[in-house]
Amino acid sequence: MNTLREGLAQAVATGVARLDAQLLLLHVLGRPAADRGWVIAHDGDPLPDDAHRAFLALAARRAAGEPLAYLVGQKEFFGLTLAVDARVLVPRPETEHLVEWSLEVLEGKAQPTIVDLGTGSGAIALALASRRPDARIEAVDASMGALETAAANARALGLAVAFRQADWLAGAQGPYDLIVSNPPYVASADPHLAALKHEPLSALASGADGLDALRAIAGQAPALLRPRGWLLLEHGHDQAPAVRALLEAAGLSQIQSRNDLAGIPRCTGGLRLELG
Repeated sequence: MNTLREGLAQAVATGVARLDAQLLLLHVLGRPAADRGWVIAHDGDPLPDDAHRAFLALAARRAAGEPLAYLVGQKEFFGLTLAVDARVLVPRPETEHLVEWSLEVLEGKAQPTIVDLGTGSGAIALALASRRPDARIEAVDASMGALETAAANARALGLAVAFRQADWLAGAQGPYDLIVSNPPYVASADPHLAALKHEPLSALASGADGLDALRAIAGQAPALLRPRGWLLLEHGHDQAPAVRALLEAAGLSQIQSRNDLAGIPRCTGGLRLELG
């Protein structure tokens, strides 16, 4: 029987990062992800044969590029544990900046109305619901599979969000204090898509220049915003100028972009002014 140390070494030898290997090992042993210290302290313990086989099978999938979150079935986002699977995009840390900006523009607004477009796992909508329980939040996705995942997350977390199947703002009633979205924004021929083959293409690619979804949302949103309502969008690392131009053409004001921790502008937003 192999030890934990030997099992980890086998996984690392196939190209799996040590941290990922430790998290996969904890998963097959039924221990929480926070128990990495336990793995280190008990690396001489025997690894049962069935757990060893399951671990190596997961390690092989990870070495082939499958996201760790799909293999363990969950991902942390904005302090929440979300169930994820191949029907939804794995929530990215940079999207937390979009949530933070959303909370900022909602300050001082009682019972705000919010819609999250392309909700996927429900990450943005549920993060906002966790911080603004007074808000009325709607989450939209074209994929029924994504909505099933998001609704299950809402139930597990005990958070109130209304889910609806639609393409962007089709059928929306409004008006909203905030329209927020992390839509697909990768160009359809972008070579980086090959490395993301395990995630849903519909949540990643958006036309020849990657701006199709952003164009659609920018065109539809202003009519559904309340006066002093905001549209906030996540986008690609080089798309901020194009998205600012889309929001300007849509008649929004106070248009600005926000940087991620690497100093790259990854979110852009604009305000609908008061009528008259």
